[in-house]
Amino acid sequence: MRIYLVGYMGSGKSTLGRNLAEALGIDSVDLDDEFENRYKIAIPDFFNKYGEIAFRDLEHKILEEISIRPDIVVSTGGGSPCYYDNMLIMNQTGLTVYLKARPELLISRIEQSARKRPLYLQMTGENFLEKVERHLNSREPFYYQSKITIDAVNPDVTGLKAKVLEYFNDITLK
Repeated sequence: MRIYLVGYMGSGKSTLGRNLAEALGIDSVDLDDEFENRYKIAIPDFFNKYGEIAFRDLEHKILEEISIRPDIVVSTGGGSPCYYDNMLIMNQTGLTVYLKARPELLISRIEQSARKRPLYLQMTGENFLEKVERHLNSREPFYYQSKITIDAVNPDVTGLKAKVLEYFNDITLK
């Protein structure tokens, strides 16, 4: 069983990923943490030094490697589904879950986050809400390719666990 959590930065993918994995008794991996651990560099520093294209290329390679690991919940980066054929890979190898949230909630979470996010750092300033809305709208066509969409305001781990088990049970019955 492979579950991929997708959504905009601040939607709660990392927290939900850990909680869902614990509830299911399987491993979890955060794609951003995996990148930083593997390459020994913070993502904002990598962006500044090598650029977003180089980051997306390496992120894609990590996702391909993770996509063959059994029994795992993967918390993706906010842009992960939007590059290469990442959404296709995730949909073909597991269950994708979109954590949907309004821009106002995302902003409040992003601003409280200890993790520095490169795209957030580029977007701060005047009309921040408008910038986030526009950016979210550009990414949602990818997020909406997910097999399940849930509300990111206060995700119900127990309810999601039931949906996950039902999904994988239905697949094995076919």
